[in-house]
Amino acid sequence: MPPLPQTSREIRLTTVPDGLPRPEHFVIAEVPLPVPDDGQVLVRNRFFHVFAALRTLIGGSVEGAPIPPLRPGDTLIGPAIGEVVSAAGNSGPQAGDLVSHWLGWREYAVVPVGQVTPLGDELPDPVAHLGQGGLAYAALTRDAAVRRGDTVFVSGAAGGVGSLAGQIARLLGAGQVIGSTGSREKADRLISELGYDAAVIRGAAPIEEQLAKAAPDGIDVYLDNVGGDQLQAAVAAARPGARFVLVGALSGQMSPHGTGGTAPVELDTYRLILKRISMRAFQGLDEQARSQWLERFGGWLRAGDITFPHVRVSGIDCAPRALQEMIEGRHFGTVIVEL
Repeated sequence: MPPLPQTSREIRLTTVPDGLPRPEHFVIAEVPLPVPDDGQVLVRNRFFHVFAALRTLIGGSVEGAPIPPLRPGDTLIGPAIGEVVSAAGNSGPQAGDLVSHWLGWREYAVVPVGQVTPLGDELPDPVAHLGQGGLAYAALTRDAAVRRGDTVFVSGAAGGVGSLAGQIARLLGAGQVIGSTGSREKADRLISELGYDAAVIRGAAPIEEQLAKAAPDGIDVYLDNVGGDQLQAAVAAARPGARFVLVGALSGQMSPHGTGGTAPVELDTYRLILKRISMRAFQGLDEQARSQWLERFGGWLRAGDITFPHVRVSGIDCAPRALQEMIEGRHFGTVIVEL
């Protein structure tokens, strides 16, 4: 293993933006290389995930959120994969082990042993551990219980969750899978690359009209990553007994107005009652669901039954720009910074 450097670089928030974050709201800080204490490991990060919820954390988070808000001077956080280069003590991961943890956005991180997860050999490419398919898998198998022949609608289908959700729904036996996205180019890729049967395009025409055309007989399952008018359209298109799972709220997170911590929408309660629509929030990814997902995901990847759509951006210097581009919808699939 090459000698360790004396310093490490990390991305820090300098100013809470008035609106959407841009590269000028961050700084690349050079700091002394951290040294692990007992019960900690030093990890050289190799990849980290650029995820939408950062917009909310930067804007001030929301009450009851599991992650505290970021303040000026704080280093950004997020899912990361790295190699253990130094460990204090013989318990836990040792030098050379690949692990996942939540202290991304920096080249080196000191992480408590209890907050790192050693990577097994379930997936053929370690970077696939940064995919968000586990959320989609748990939402579709447990919270919505997709049945064979179901018509499934996925909003935000070209994002990190949606780009895997459509493929998973198909593998679970869905009869028709429809996705929403922001451009014709992405819509074509959803259909040609990810197995979607149809796509509705935000801004091309009212979503409700497009969805009614794509699913004239209605939808059985809605995996909601967006909220807003797409949730309204799903209610209008729902068949009796439809199952909705609320996973994300991109309509609020990606809005240039506010802090990204609210996503209000007006729904017709009468329609919900008459159609007997069940609507529940995503119930989280517990260890059992995560283990099951990794086993199935690995098998599907090796068999060529599923792909992991993602974009790799090289270098920590490009990370703030990658965040802006992700918010602006310029990328397809999961956005990952490679160090």
